[in-house]
Amino acid sequence: MRVMGLDPGLRALGWGIVDVSGSRLSHVANGICRTDAGPLGPRLAALFDELSAIWARYVPEAAAVEQTFVNKDGASTLKLGQARGIAMLVPARAGIDVGEYAPNAVKKAVVGVGHADKAQIAHMVRMQLPGVEIAGPDAADALAVAICHAHMMQTARAVAGRVA
Repeated sequence: MRVMGLDPGLRALGWGIVDVSGSRLSHVANGICRTDAGPLGPRLAALFDELSAIWARYVPEAAAVEQTFVNKDGASTLKLGQARGIAMLVPARAGIDVGEYAPNAVKKAVVGVGHADKAQIAHMVRMQLPGVEIAGPDAADALAVAICHAHMMQTARAVAGRVA
């Protein structure tokens, strides 16, 4: 199964794709969709277009996005929420349910602790995906979201198998 993880951001939207085969994960691709300062509408359209092209190229079968945390600046939180909407819209248009994970849940799944810093996340992503070249911190976070979702899907399948 191919899983896309997304780390929403208006300036930098990280994305990462992993293939899952049993308990084995392998890196497919990662990157960052960037927008420049300017009116919000064209920036959101640019994110949508770029992410749609990435989706069409790699055709993931599952997707997950990091939940938005509320910061002190309400306007920034709203803009981040709009970028998160784009990150959810692209897979939704492909008919894919989008998993949502709190930042601390992603960190705990990948690093083992819920308050890991960006360097720790990138290090553990490299450990779990040997040979990966990470496009930047936002892409590392997106790969962590994909890894987290892959683990959660495996757990859900195992539980469903025991219940059936």
